[in-house]
Amino acid sequence: MKLVRFCYKDVVASGVLEKDSIIPDNNFRSAISSKIEISDVKLLAPVEPSKIVLVGLNYAEHARELNMEIPLEPVIFIKPPTTVIGPGEKIVYPGSAGRVGYEAELAIVIKDTVKHVTREDALDHVAGYTCLNDVTARDLQKKDGQWTRSKTFDTFSPIGPWIETELDPSDVAIRSYLNGELKQDSRTSDLIFDVPKLIEFISSIMTLLPGDVISTGTPPDVGFMNPGDEIVIEIEGIGRLTNYVVL
Repeated sequence: MKLVRFCYKDVVASGVLEKDSIIPDNNFRSAISSKIEISDVKLLAPVEPSKIVLVGLNYAEHARELNMEIPLEPVIFIKPPTTVIGPGEKIVYPGSAGRVGYEAELAIVIKDTVKHVTREDALDHVAGYTCLNDVTARDLQKKDGQWTRSKTFDTFSPIGPWIETELDPSDVAIRSYLNGELKQDSRTSDLIFDVPKLIEFISSIMTLLPGDVISTGTPPDVGFMNPGDEIVIEIEGIGRLTNYVVL
């Protein structure tokens, strides 16, 4: 099942995507319609997280690409909700940045309040999965020596196009395309720390709230974007998240 958020005639609503139509939630059916064509709506980011917890260096091949040791525990950092944009929206290239990169990532959407969950029970707390682009100002990342400024500009977390509730995240293809050219091409089976482990580890540190997002890291071959570019994140079983870079 694909869960969407959308704007229709200035009303923001949520619903279920069935082929090319959206069935609005019960709260909105009387105010909107019983069924809406997807071509008639603007899709929004499918979730409004209180925080996005991201994982660095979580693909074995990416670690080898960088000549770095496999981490013993997940390396995590946080992006604020102000970085979130939805499908079709614009990534703004900051004037203070010299090189801005894309990172294709599988994102987990948390279903309920989670604290100290075991890996055996972790998937019971997942609402579904979506695509995320962990946009990063690489030159500022290198300059600062830590990641906060380089990763938290507004628009630096495109998410979407929807939440897929019926996905086995253990082995799906993950790709990125820059202006139609394939750039990243891997599978989630190369993850160092899998989805249950990440939920267990992160929930042992902080409380995860409904709608929070955990982004699982990027495979090798990350690259750079420029104003005017189109960037697509594609995950098997979910779909394609398309965004555009502007000044």
